[in-house]
This record gives sequence, C-alpha cells and structure tokens, in this order.
Amino acid sequence: MTSTIDAPAPVEQQGRMSHRQILEALSGMLLAMFVAFLSSTVVSNALPTIITDLRGSQSQYTWVVTATLLASTASTPIWGKLADLFSKKLLIQLSIVVFIVGSMLAGLSQSVETLIAWRVLQGLGLGGLQALVQIAMAAMISPRERGRYSGLLGSVMAVATIGGPLLGGLLVDTSWLGWRWCFYVGVPFAAVALVLLQRTLHLPVTKRDVHIDYLGATFLTAGVSALLIWVTLAGDTFAWASPETALFLTGGLLAVAAFLVTETRAKEPIVPLRLFRDRTTTLAVIASVAIGIAMFGASVFLGQYLQISRGYSPTAAGLLTIPMVAGLLVSSTVSGSLITRYGRWKRFLVAGSVAVVVGFGLLSTIDHATPMPLLGVFLFVLGTGIGMTMQNLVLAVQNTVAAQDLGSASSAVAFFRSLGGTIGVSVLGAVLSARVGTLIAAGLPEGAAGSAGSGSVGLADLADAPPAVRELIAVSYGDATGRIFLVAAIVAVTAVVAILLIREVALSTETGEERARSEAAPAEEAALAR
Repeated sequence: MTSTIDAPAPVEQQGRMSHRQILEALSGMLLAMFVAFLSSTVVSNALPTIITDLRGSQSQYTWVVTATLLASTASTPIWGKLADLFSKKLLIQLSIVVFIVGSMLAGLSQSVETLIAWRVLQGLGLGGLQALVQIAMAAMISPRERGRYSGLLGSVMAVATIGGPLLGGLLVDTSWLGWRWCFYVGVPFAAVALVLLQRTLHLPVTKRDVHIDYLGATFLTAGVSALLIWVTLAGDTFAWASPETALFLTGGLLAVAAFLVTETRAKEPIVPLRLFRDRTTTLAVIASVAIGIAMFGASVFLGQYLQISRGYSPTAAGLLTIPMVAGLLVSSTVSGSLITRYGRWKRFLVAGSVAVVVGFGLLSTIDHATPMPLLGVFLFVLGTGIGMTMQNLVLAVQNTVAAQDLGSASSAVAFFRSLGGTIGVSVLGAVLSARVGTLIAAGLPEGAAGSAGSGSVGLADLADAPPAVRELIAVSYGDATGRIFLVAAIVAVTAVVAILLIREVALSTETGEERARSEAAPAEEAALAR
C-alpha cells in the first residue's frame, strides 16, 4: 500500500490539470468575467437615459464611463502584483465583492456626481477581474493550449456584449424596473461566481516573504489619475493653456517620474521595469494602448449614436450591435482554436489589427442617415478585428516572460489597454462635444447661436428642448460621430505597426506552474551547492 506521504499531490497542485478540471475551474472565472463585461455593456447602453433623467451633461456622460476605466486602470497593476504574492483565488473573490458593493451603491445614486463616485468603486473590482482571470488561466494552462480556452473567454465576452445591451434596454424600457436595475442585475451572477470559485478553483498558494510596493502603488495611482483627469477636463472645464493644465500636468509627470525611480529600487516592484527590456512585451503594450484608445473610446459612443441620433430605443440599440458581437465571437473562437492547433499567433494579430483599422475607417463615413444594414457590415468587420487582437496580445506576452512575472506582465498589458481606453473616452468625448457644439451652433438661428457655441446645448437639453432643437441635436450627434471613428482608425494604425514589429516565438507547452518550478530548480541547486 502506498503511504500517504508518498502519494502524488493533487493534479492541480502539480501545475497540470485535466481538461475537465480546467473547465470546472474556468466556470467560476468565466462567470466573473461575464459579470464584468455585462456591467459595462448594460450601463453604456443605458447611459443616454441615465444622463437625460439626471439632467447631466455630455462631459458627465463621459465621466460616468471614465471614472470606472480610471479606477480599473490604476488598480490593474496592483492586482497583478498581488497575484504574484498571494492566493489568486482569494484575490479574484475579493475583487468580485468590491464590484458587488460598488454596483449596489451605484444603483442607489440620486445624482450624476454620486453615480460617478460609486462607479470608481466598481472600477476597482473590475480592474481585479480583468487582470486576475487572465493570470489564473496562465497558471493553469500552457500557452499552446490557452488559445483553445481563450476562445471560451471570447465567447463569454460576446454573450455578455449581446446580452448586456438587450438586458439594459429591457430594464430601461420597463417602467417598474428602470435604469437602476442596470447596476443591480450583475449582483446575482457575481454571487454565483463567488460560490463556483470557492468550489472549483484550486491553485497553489504562494508561500514566501511578501514585500508590497506601497510607495510605487501610490505614485502610480496619483500620476495616472492626475494625467487622465487633466485630459478629461481640459478644453471643457478649463482651457488647455491654463494654470490648471500646468498644475495637473506637472503633478502627474512628477508622480510618474517618482514611480519610475521607486520601481528601480523596490524589492517587489508593482511593475518590474525589466519587463520592458523584452521586445514582445514593449510592442504588445504599445499595440494595447492603441487598441484600447480605439475600441473603448469609440464603442462607448455607439449606443449614444443609435439612441440620440437615430432614435432607437435602448433595446433596439442593443440588437443593432449584434453584427459586431457576431464578428468578435466567430473570430476569437476560430483564431483561438487555430492558434492551439498550429502554435502560431502573429498572423492572427496582424489580420485582426488590420481589420480594426478597416472597420473604423468604414465607420468614419457614417452620419445621421446611414442605412442600418451598411452599419451592420461595418460593425461586423470591426468585431472580427477586435476578436483576433484583444486576447492574443496577452497570450503573446505571457508566452515570453518568466513565470514569476506572469501576473505583472499580464496586468501590464491589461493596464495599458485600459489606460488607452480611458484616454480614448476622454479625448474622443472632447472631440465629439466640440464637433456637436459646432454643428448645433451652425444650425441654430443666428440670434441663438451664441449660447450654443460652447457646445453646452446637447444631452442636458434633449428632454426639455422644443421639437426643432431636438431634431437639430439628433442630426448633430449623428454627423459628429463619424469624426470619432476617423480618429480611432488613425490611432489603430499604430497597433498594426507595433504588431508587425513583434518577433514571433512558438507557444510553450508548459503551464505557468510548471515553468515556475523549472525556472526555480537551477536556483535551488545552486543554493544546495553552496
């Protein structure tokens, strides 16, 4: 009889899991990701109604989105570093709890300002989910096999992206529920995800001395927040060339500089700067920023275009985004399977990034009268490109970095994608606001143009404006939206160039835990030799 001491460790503790165990472990994580994506798509489709109901402005419309992106962006590297030091399972559960609390409080908001504040708390939980699910997958599954399971992640994203707008539309259009349920609806799913994670996710817990870089985390959060708040407010709340600009810019840059100095001296840096010596990581980060600016920045305003300009209900607006989600679903699933079969990924990244540029280029031609079938074709092309790039950029980085840096590297890509998204929402929102203001001013009678020249006539006035002005606002938003997609297409070209310069490395067949043990073995042997 084999003794208990000699018995092999459970398979999940060996770093190699069976297909069934992986699927069981993924069930809770995929549900958690479903909650995260559902919350984004539900709210983005309901925002025109929310802002109109709370008498908010175009700037506040942008801030409801930016606040969440800002919080998730600033916290993502911190979650990633904690994943290298603590239990990944516990951290995922903690991020879900934070997300649930933020969602419940956001649903109780009585003003746009309060809503924005609770969206920050939502963003902290969202940042953890975005980073930690990818990190846990890297620990369980080899890069070669990960493409197969990344397809599942893409499918979950697609279902959430389809279901979110539809569910949000139904909630908004149902008088006895209303838009507040757009924040409550994810809570039951998150609670189920907590239970599933507790029962199915079993990963080795790191046992070593922990050194958290609190100073680096503080400087990173301060620097990113200051710069993004500046980008959001400049040109609206205050002029680009103003004392406020000097204050935000100087403070943000000083905080970033202090962060870089701190990271060179910290024992366990939040973002190890050595990661950027690797060409693949650096180029993937550049591509992620460009994809983030284009994807987040442009998609946020798609629901606004369909509802404000084209007059569709929230439910109909959700249905009209199905072509984009269909493209994302097909391309992420097919490319993931082919990557697992052949072990090559660059061709899919190149094709996907080109499709993103083409999709945005086509969307830059839309106006208030574009035929809906034509818009559907444009959105399908864009979705196909996003499906082939978003997950595979993370995969390329995870395949090249050391096992001890998997958490930091994965979260770095997610961080810069979110950073790009936050910049995109802020800058493209400013572009849209300025363009709408110009078009409204040009369309109003000469005596009224002066009051509209600032772009202040817009969403806040939609509910109370006379029919002629409402029509002018709708047409102006429709004609201005193409300008956003044009800027997004130009930015996405940067992603194509960066991806072309990445050197392809065949995907490894070792899981993250196996790589960690093989990388640690030489150090242990050297220590014993002493």
